[in-house]
Amino acid sequence: MTKANPGPFHLERLGATMLVWLDVPGQRFNSLGASFPDDLERLCEHLDSLSGLHAAVFLSRKQDSFIVGADVGMLEQLNSAEEATALAAKAQRALGRLEGLRAVTVAAIHGPCLGGGLEFALACTSRVATKADVTRLGLPEVQLGLLPGSGGTQRLPRLIGLAQALDLMLTGRKLSAPKALKANLVDLTLAPEGLVQGALAHAASLVEGKALKRSKVPIALKGLGSQESDMLRIWTETQLAPVRALIARQALKGARRQTKGHYPAPEAIIACARFGLEAGLEAGLAREAEAFGELWATPESRALLWLFQAQNALKRDNGVSADLPSQPPLTRVGVLGAGLMGAGIAYVSAHQAGATVRLKDRDDASVLAGLRRVGALLGQATRKKRLSAHQAEVIRARIGGCASYAEMGPVDVVIEAVFEDLELKRRIVKEVEEADTRNAAIFASNTSSLPITEIAAASAHPERVVGMHYFSPVDKMPLLEVIATRETAPEVVARCVALGKAQGKTVIVVNDGVGFYTTRVLVPFMNEAVRILSEGVPIEVIDAALVDFGFPVGPIKLIDEVGVDVAYKVCKITHTAFGARMEPPSLIEAMLAAKRLGRKGGKGFYDYSGEKRSVDAEIYALLGVTMSKALPQSSDIAKRCVLGFVNECVRTLEEGILRSARDGDIGAVFGLGFPPFLGGPFHYVDLLGAAEIVSELEALETRFGARFKPAPLLRSMARDTLTFFGKNSIVNAPAAA
Repeated sequence: MTKANPGPFHLERLGATMLVWLDVPGQRFNSLGASFPDDLERLCEHLDSLSGLHAAVFLSRKQDSFIVGADVGMLEQLNSAEEATALAAKAQRALGRLEGLRAVTVAAIHGPCLGGGLEFALACTSRVATKADVTRLGLPEVQLGLLPGSGGTQRLPRLIGLAQALDLMLTGRKLSAPKALKANLVDLTLAPEGLVQGALAHAASLVEGKALKRSKVPIALKGLGSQESDMLRIWTETQLAPVRALIARQALKGARRQTKGHYPAPEAIIACARFGLEAGLEAGLAREAEAFGELWATPESRALLWLFQAQNALKRDNGVSADLPSQPPLTRVGVLGAGLMGAGIAYVSAHQAGATVRLKDRDDASVLAGLRRVGALLGQATRKKRLSAHQAEVIRARIGGCASYAEMGPVDVVIEAVFEDLELKRRIVKEVEEADTRNAAIFASNTSSLPITEIAAASAHPERVVGMHYFSPVDKMPLLEVIATRETAPEVVARCVALGKAQGKTVIVVNDGVGFYTTRVLVPFMNEAVRILSEGVPIEVIDAALVDFGFPVGPIKLIDEVGVDVAYKVCKITHTAFGARMEPPSLIEAMLAAKRLGRKGGKGFYDYSGEKRSVDAEIYALLGVTMSKALPQSSDIAKRCVLGFVNECVRTLEEGILRSARDGDIGAVFGLGFPPFLGGPFHYVDLLGAAEIVSELEALETRFGARFKPAPLLRSMARDTLTFFGKNSIVNAPAAA
């Protein structure tokens, strides 16, 4: 007999066991909203009132999903740290009620079990999970600048040990079911089709005392098999103060090395986990709730929550303003150019998007080299157990190579990834259209700076020409910048956006222009760093200043990574388009004259010949730079580079290159490494205030010249006290602003 309760729980009693199906109304995935704690407490009261009930098995009615975590929108509705603390405490009480049920409880997990979902499972007596690829368990709250606030910092260390628990909470890693079993996070793994019966059998074994309840059984020192050894390790890490202290110190040292003090959440996680083991569960939960509220109120968490919501919004964005009928997916992909970029595009197209790919280059040797590059990526994924050997072979079978258009056959889209040369790309457009007997293929240019309109000028069908700017290495970098010209058909943009999402990318759409968005705003950032070098500031000091600010790599090293020749070519293009503020420093020309091309050439600003990549000792004499005796402050170095970057970002929005400030933040963070804890350049302007940004730029303009002249939009925002986001945003302002 099936009984449906109000709220998200649906009950099905099978003798002494209750199947509890979770199905949050109106959602594709189960997420835990504001009413969930009350719903759960009512459920627990009901289950405890039933006579003869020995076990409850919790499952999800959602397809391929258990519980994805808390509703992030709910967190954005909070108004204070106190409200956030109260929310966490309420969730803790509900899960404590679940943990205290008289009946044995089993979380039967299929699909994502993340954040609050895993905290729910931790409050159960036991956990079983399917071995399906979609099943992942983790506590990723740290990625939002938060900590697990529903008991995760307390129950996880007690279950799997302090060291493993901190590793999971500090990295936000998501474990497959087999890895979760190895970590003692789940007690049994099952095939998806056997989940219900397997969970019922496991619950019966728990009731009869035949199955291990890891969190309840005391340590048995005799025998010391693998299971007992794990239990002894967990006991040692949780019960012995010196061991706890050592693990916490090591974790704290590693966290500070990674975050450079920019993210408070890791230190709070370590402190809460250790405190709870020392002071007891109740005190630990209270500390956890308080820390959750404090973290929620930090600017770092607000920025990270903003980025999370912006990413989710982009997942629902088709890239065009018009409502379009459903478009067929691009399942047959041609890639022109089998170098590192082309091979990477082929790999993500076949692996992530499941497309059939034809990789073309000028001759068989070049094609074979490209296929080897794809094979190397597949081999790497197999060694790291991201793919099985069989999966790798299936993906490999989707990719073919060819040296002629005739061998390529019919494709839905051709993505060219050849050298950054306008005439070459124009010639290729014509060749593709001549070979396209169906007269239907989309032509997408992977260029970092050349205007797509100028490439499309050679096309008989400019409405089918679009830009798809990937970032290197393609298999690792998350951003794709799709560039639309005035003539690109909306359905072409939408289909390329859909392909990018299928390839696993976060996709922004920008309008055409020199350098588009990402390349254009990077130029003043790198140029300013080289100018600071010309003033006698050591390279390592400049790079360290920007890394300390929050970038993953310094601007001088970035030039080496991009290639000095490539950087110079892009600078020349943007200089021609935008004038003096984009003029490349003369030191770049000196680097080219000395054939210092960067990492790919073995030497650039840094020396890459040895194992330790250090600044080349000869570089200053080569460039004629005399070291300054009075070095600027690290913050002043960072300010010059960052404010030029931010100012150019605002100009792209003002000129209509960007569709929105949201896209600008996503593009800068996920494509260029702008510090996530600052939320992106537009969020950063709101954080400091437009008036403060304008004041800083004007001071730099007085000292260094017109390249720091504030963008007109920034001036108007400062004048009218406007922001990019929120109630006072420029979107809500009068048109004159």
